[in-house]
Amino acid sequence: MTRMRRWPYSFTLLLSLAVAAVAVSSSIYLGRPLRDPDGFLGPAYVRLPLLALLFFGVGIVVDALRTSGWRQLPSGIRSVVRNEWSLKRVLCVTAGMLSFYICYVSYRNLKSDLPIYREGTLFDQQLSHSDLWLGGGINPAVFLHDLFGTDVMAEVLSLVYLAYLPLIPISLGAVLILNRNLAVGAWYATTLSLNWVLGTVSYYILPALGPVFTRPELYSGLPETGVSDLQQSLISTRLDYLADPIGSGEIQGVAAFASLHVSVTFAAALFMMRTRQKPLLQALTWIFFAFTVVATLYFGWHYIVDDIAGMAIGWAAVSLGAWVTGNRRRRSPRARFGKVGRSEESALVETT
Repeated sequence: MTRMRRWPYSFTLLLSLAVAAVAVSSSIYLGRPLRDPDGFLGPAYVRLPLLALLFFGVGIVVDALRTSGWRQLPSGIRSVVRNEWSLKRVLCVTAGMLSFYICYVSYRNLKSDLPIYREGTLFDQQLSHSDLWLGGGINPAVFLHDLFGTDVMAEVLSLVYLAYLPLIPISLGAVLILNRNLAVGAWYATTLSLNWVLGTVSYYILPALGPVFTRPELYSGLPETGVSDLQQSLISTRLDYLADPIGSGEIQGVAAFASLHVSVTFAAALFMMRTRQKPLLQALTWIFFAFTVVATLYFGWHYIVDDIAGMAIGWAAVSLGAWVTGNRRRRSPRARFGKVGRSEESALVETT
C-alpha cells in the first residue's frame, strides 16, 4: 500500500476509474451505449497505441544513434532496450496512456449526454452580455475580424485550431516515451486527465452553445475553412442527436463553457515552463496557446469568460497534478526531458 501511494500514477488511474464509473452509470441510466469517438488516426483505442509505438520506436532509435552511431545501430537498439526499458517503465507508460484514454472517452460521452440532463438550460445570453461588458461594448469577434481581416488570418487560425486535435495525444506520447523521468511523465498524464474531468464539470455547471451557434450572422463573412466545416458537422450532429437522444448513434460535441482548447494548451505551456524545458519549446507552446485563444474568439467557439475559465482549469490541472504525483516542490533542471539510468529511474519512482 505504501508503494501504491508513492507510485505517481496511482491518482490518475483512480481518477480514470471514477470518471469511467460515472460515464457507465449515465449510459445505463439513459439506455445509451458508451461510444468511442473517432479522431486523428481513427478511434482512440487505435490512435493511442499507434502513437505509443511510434514514439517508442523513435526514442529507441534516437538513443541508439546517439550512443552507437549508424554502423552499430542494431546492437545499439538492443542495448537501449535492455538497459533503459525496464518493465516498470513500460508499465508506467501504459498507465499514462490508459488513464488519458479512459478519461477522454468518458469526457466525450458525458459531454454528449449534457443536453439530456440540462435540457432547456443555456447561458449564452448572459455570456454574450459578458463579452460586450469585457470588450467595452465591442463584440470580440467583430474586433478580431476587423483587426486581422478575414482572409489569410482565417486560414492560419483554422490550422492552429485544428492542430490541437492531433497534437494533444502526440504531446502525451512524446512526454511519456521520450522523457525518462517517470514522475514528470505521470505529472503530464495526470494534468491532461484532470483537464477532461474538470472540463466536464464546467459544462454541467454552465451549459452554453457558443457565439457561432447562437449568433451565426457575426461569422457569415468568414471564408470556408476546416473550422467552418467542423462547426457545420457539429451542429448537424447535435440536431440529429436532439431529434432522438436515446436512439441516436451520434456523439454530440457542442459545449462552450469552459474552453478545453484553452485549458489544455495553457496547461501544456505551463507544464513546459514548470519543468524547465528548453526555452524554444517553452516559447512554442506559449505561442500556440496564444493563437488558440485568438482562434476560439475569432471563429466564435467561445466567449471571453469561457477562455478565462479554461485558463483557470489548466492552472488547476497542472498544480493538482504536480501535488498528487510528488512534483509539487520540483524546481531543479532535472525535470527536463533527459536520460536517466535504470537505477536512477527506480529511485525516482520509490522516492516520489
